[in-house]
Amino acid sequence: MKTLRLLPTLVTKGMVQIIYVFCCLFFPLNNKKVTFASSRSNSLQGNLLYLFNELKLQHPDFIPKCLLRKYNSTKAGKVAYLFHMFVSIYHIATSRYFFIDDYYLPIYFIKPRKKTEIIQVWHAAGAFKKFGYSTLGKTFGPNKQYLRHVKVHSNYNHVIVSSSEVIPFFSEAFNTSPDKILPLGLPRTDFLLQQGNSKNIKERLYNDFPELKGKKIILYAPTFRGKSHYQSNFKEYLDYSELKASLGDEYALLVKFHPYINGNLKINSSLKGFVFQIDSNYNTEEILLISDLLITDYSSIIFDYSLLGRPMAFLANDLEAYIKERDFYYDYESFVPGPIFKDTKDIAYWINNGKFDLTKVVDFSNKFFDIQDGCSSQRVIETLIKPETRKKIVFGSLKDKDYHLNNSLIKEHNNK
Repeated sequence: MKTLRLLPTLVTKGMVQIIYVFCCLFFPLNNKKVTFASSRSNSLQGNLLYLFNELKLQHPDFIPKCLLRKYNSTKAGKVAYLFHMFVSIYHIATSRYFFIDDYYLPIYFIKPRKKTEIIQVWHAAGAFKKFGYSTLGKTFGPNKQYLRHVKVHSNYNHVIVSSSEVIPFFSEAFNTSPDKILPLGLPRTDFLLQQGNSKNIKERLYNDFPELKGKKIILYAPTFRGKSHYQSNFKEYLDYSELKASLGDEYALLVKFHPYINGNLKINSSLKGFVFQIDSNYNTEEILLISDLLITDYSSIIFDYSLLGRPMAFLANDLEAYIKERDFYYDYESFVPGPIFKDTKDIAYWINNGKFDLTKVVDFSNKFFDIQDGCSSQRVIETLIKPETRKKIVFGSLKDKDYHLNNSLIKEHNNK
């Protein structure tokens, strides 16, 4: 019975392998082709966007290709993604470099060409919620029978992370050697660390939402609850009416859903002018940059936000259930860089009190970002997309900057 449930996956795997062998036989690998692929969005976003732009700056002669198809768990969505996978196989076979930012199924079905480098630039910073092989035995995680046929997170040549602190966790989650994990920094955080971006975003925001001008902005960014890419309807834990009643007109609340959460926020007339749902016209980094305070639960957005040194509150109503379903790499209650609350009333009191201890936020940021120079995109492209000079790379002196990277990384690259 279990094998029957896996039959569609096994058939797809066989078809993908046949197409890949065909492409390798009849289409040459292009040494200047760099593909950026994602199942998270239909548009270029996050780490891949910043790497794409940096590639064009450093290597205008290279050929960038984007494969972007947000996975949808409906029947129609699965069929559409199946055809997308078949197209992607050609590009995997013909690309010198293949960047992804999440789980990407066709990669795990094949044995890539020796000269193809698959680079995982994981969408989440730091190491917070468990994922990949770390979730074996959890309801969130993959089952062992599936893993016998689909070697998830396999075939990565390099994994880009934010700091050496998280290397052991990514090694476990991807079932891969620590030497493949490079703490070069997350490209998307360049936007948060470079000067001048805040003013431009605020001008756009005030143009779109004039009601926000002059108000302090709270960002509410709850995490995704569900299995893998399967969409989940949003369950509200924050009481917007109570928050508005307590905070008055001084604040406004922006709600940013996780990409896998379905539906629009239902805002009644009494909350208009206080609650705003931010759509796809603003990416996560832009919203973080103009927010004065963050409320979340278990979202890895806290790592990015810590770079700004601003206060965070944690609304953890279902902590025990979440630990049972997925769990964390650290003890949640001692780990998060801000106070933990069970209800909206206490959060509102904390905000009104205004006594925010940011020491823990700064310490948290320093722990999970080895380098905070706004040049991560440049560093990743310089390090990986330069095969003719990569043997000479010495991380400690790259571009005459001290990147404080460990000796195993230098050794791994110099042996290439």
